[in-house]
Amino acid sequence: MAVKTLDDLLTEGVEGRGVLVRSDLNVPLDDDRNITDPGRIIASVPTLKALSDAGAKVVVTAHLGRPKGGPSPEFSLAPVAKALGEQLGRHVQLAGDVVGTDALARAEGLTDGDILLLENIRFDARETSKDDGERLALARQLVELVGDDGAFVSDGFGVVHRKQASVYDVATLLPHYAGTLVAAEIKVLEQLTSSTERPYAVVLGGSKVSDKLAVIENLATKADSIVIGGGMCFTFLASQGVSVGSSLLEEGMIDTCRKLLEDYGDVIHLPVDIVVADEFKADSPAETVAADRIPDNKMGLDIGPGSVERFTTLLSNAKTIFWNGPMGVFEFPAFAAGTKGLAEAIIAATGKGAFSVVGGGDSAAAVRQLGLPEDGFSHISTGGGASLEYLEGKTLPGIEVLDD
Repeated sequence: MAVKTLDDLLTEGVEGRGVLVRSDLNVPLDDDRNITDPGRIIASVPTLKALSDAGAKVVVTAHLGRPKGGPSPEFSLAPVAKALGEQLGRHVQLAGDVVGTDALARAEGLTDGDILLLENIRFDARETSKDDGERLALARQLVELVGDDGAFVSDGFGVVHRKQASVYDVATLLPHYAGTLVAAEIKVLEQLTSSTERPYAVVLGGSKVSDKLAVIENLATKADSIVIGGGMCFTFLASQGVSVGSSLLEEGMIDTCRKLLEDYGDVIHLPVDIVVADEFKADSPAETVAADRIPDNKMGLDIGPGSVERFTTLLSNAKTIFWNGPMGVFEFPAFAAGTKGLAEAIIAATGKGAFSVVGGGDSAAAVRQLGLPEDGFSHISTGGGASLEYLEGKTLPGIEVLDD
C-alpha cells in the first residue's frame, strides 16, 4: 500500500498552508459532561502538534456520540476543545458550527500555527449520508476552509471504516496523507495479518457474538487459539446444551456458535467457570460456579479464576496476541478480575517478547480504568470497529482512499 504520511507533508512544507485534519475525538463523557477517558484526545496530539509547530493553519474535524443529524448541545465538542487545548498547551478555537458563517470567519482569521476545531461534524446530516452527492457537497465546503493549496491528513483511525464526508470524500479533493496515528495503526494491522509470528492467540470478549462473528470466522483459520469471554461466551455455552441462567444470550446465534465449535473446537476455548450474581448491579453479591452449573436465577458477569488460569496458560507461549473486548463487567470492581487477569497475562507474554495488540474500544478503556500499564502492550488501538473490520478482511474506505 503506497500511502503518503505526515512526514511527507512536512517535508513538502506546510507553513502558511491550511491543513484539514480528521481526528478521532469521540471520548466518553459522564452525566456532567466531564471526559472520563481522554485516551483518544491524547493519541491525536502528535499529529496536531507537529502541524502547528511547522506553521500550518490547522482545521480539525471530529465527531462526538451519535447526534441525529442536527445540532444538539449534549454532543457539542466544547469539553473536547478545552481538553485538547490543555494537552497541546495552546488555545484551540471551537467554531460554533460545522461549515457555516462562524467556521468560515474563524478559518479565514487563522494565523500560522493556529488550531481550529469545527463543531461536531455529525451535526451536519450530509457527513453520514448514503448519497455520494450530498457527502461530496459537504466535503467541498470543508475544503473551502483550508483553501486551494490545502492538504488533508487522515488521523482518526476509529472512523476509517466509514465512507463519510470528512473521512473519505475530502481525500478525493485534496492531496492526502496518513497522520501519525493512522500510519501506526496500518503498520500494526498489516503485521497482524501478513507477517504474524506463531503461536497466534486471539482474545475476544464483549457482549454479542453477532458483533464478532465475522472476525471469529476469519481468524479461526489463522489463529492457533481463540479465547472467548464476556457476554458472548454464554451463547457459545448455550450451544453446547448448557443452561446459562439469566445471562446475556443471543438465541438467534446458538446454531452458528454450535457450528463454529464443531468446525474449530480445537481452536476456540471457552471459560470453565463463571462469576455470577442475582442482578446487573455493582453491589450484587458474587459467587463463582462451574460454567455448566449456572443457576437458573443467576446471571454471569465475569469469567472465573479457573478460566483466567486456563487462558493464561494458553497465552503464555504466544508470540502474537490480539485482544478485543472485556471478559466481564469490568466497570464493577466485583466483576473486573477476569478482564484484569487476562490483561496481566497478555502483559506477561509481551514481557517475554510477544507482539500484543489491544483492539481499541472497551478493551483500551479497561486497561486505563484498571490501572494497567499502557506500555505493557505493544500497541493499543484507538479504533475497535476499524480494527475488527480490517481483521475480517474488509476494505476500509478511509484507508483505501489514501492509497496512491
